[in-house]
Amino acid sequence: MSATLTDEPAHAGAGAAAPADDDLLRVPLRRAYRFELVKLVSQWRIRLLVLACWTVPGLFVAAVSQQGTLPSDTLFGRWMHATGWAGPLVVLGFAGSWALPLLTSVVAGDVFAAEDRLGTWRHLLVAVRSLRTVFAAKALASVTVLTLLVGGLVASSAVGGLATVGDRPLVGLDGHLLTPSDAAGDVLLAWACALAPTLALAAIGLLGSVVLGRSPMGLLLPALVAVAMQLAQMLPLPVALRLALPGYAFIAWNGLFADPAQLGQLLVAVAVSLVWALAATFLAWRLFLRRDFTNATEDGIGRRAVTVAALPLAGLLALTFGAVAAATPSTGSGITQVKVQRAVAVAFAHLYRLQTEQLHRPAVTERQLQVTAACDRSGGQVDPVGPGNDWRCVVTWELPGAAAPGTAVYQLDVSSNGRLEADGDGPKEVNGYFLVHTPTGDAPNPLWQFDGNVDLLSTSPKG
Repeated sequence: MSATLTDEPAHAGAGAAAPADDDLLRVPLRRAYRFELVKLVSQWRIRLLVLACWTVPGLFVAAVSQQGTLPSDTLFGRWMHATGWAGPLVVLGFAGSWALPLLTSVVAGDVFAAEDRLGTWRHLLVAVRSLRTVFAAKALASVTVLTLLVGGLVASSAVGGLATVGDRPLVGLDGHLLTPSDAAGDVLLAWACALAPTLALAAIGLLGSVVLGRSPMGLLLPALVAVAMQLAQMLPLPVALRLALPGYAFIAWNGLFADPAQLGQLLVAVAVSLVWALAATFLAWRLFLRRDFTNATEDGIGRRAVTVAALPLAGLLALTFGAVAAATPSTGSGITQVKVQRAVAVAFAHLYRLQTEQLHRPAVTERQLQVTAACDRSGGQVDPVGPGNDWRCVVTWELPGAAAPGTAVYQLDVSSNGRLEADGDGPKEVNGYFLVHTPTGDAPNPLWQFDGNVDLLSTSPKG
């Protein structure tokens, strides 16, 4: 029995040549992986999750797209009537906040603890005869199931949107139009980027499952970490610390839908997420190999969790914060007056052309419009930097043949992650609420309310 509980089994036959480690692990890992995968997908809760991920997003997108009131407070929610590619992005926003952390909790947060709860470690180790193989098989099976669930979210929401609304151009975050093929590519890329923080949370789930054993805290750990990161993102944190959190890629995909794409913070966020995934998996692996399986009463490391798991991850957070701060020039919130003005002017110019086309007015170019924006906070009483809902912008533009420039006022709510929501405040005929007849049906005036995105890392006035 003792031989089966060691990491590498003893080989019978004195003088017989022992097989190399790679040869020993290669075949058992494939079989163990298949066994763990079958175990996972045989669970009723996993089957229920698979069914939900492959059907519910599509039904949700189809139902919401046919409603008179759209979820305009969500990113791309206001465009769900216009194109089927807005639905998968609305689902991605929700999934990054709630669905994906919960999925990682259910799949990865229980994968080791289940053996403690069922008392099956002895049988598993006797059969597999290698702790490394057991760990690798469980980790790979968890990642496979999570990929299957994420794939269902993407496919279902895309099919629901395309079947209900159609394959039409998507309005980007700066108001420019993406062709259906470009929109499809960016939607898939955004979901692919969301896999990185999902893997980070899954690794934290594996670590919690190894460390905490039967304790329900192991199951809840990825969800609790995700909630903590969301709360942190609401605080006025420095840009470097915001990007050092492993969940920022759930937000940074927004930059894909600007022109040019804001890739800097997205690449940093994905890299940080992958580093967290590797570090947490390595910690879980080391702790799993050191566990004493001969003690039937031990199912985790309990009180030592703080020193062997939490402190190394806290050190990793400090290290990534320092690395991001040293590699990026941005300090503070990353939201400045110049960036906000540029983002509002660019989005207004793009959407003004869209409104002109929808109202069948003479076409104008953005060069002819020469749009500028002047923004401040609280009527000039507050320094025009940082997030807040007290931003106010006066937009000015030129029209060929017009004697005087046009002006429009917007109230802005700028989030700490760089997203801005502009609400038209007059004149009514420019940015008030009225319906515009489009080829796809009546739609709200595109200049009434719109979203934008400020690149937190950019030091140039590109917005």
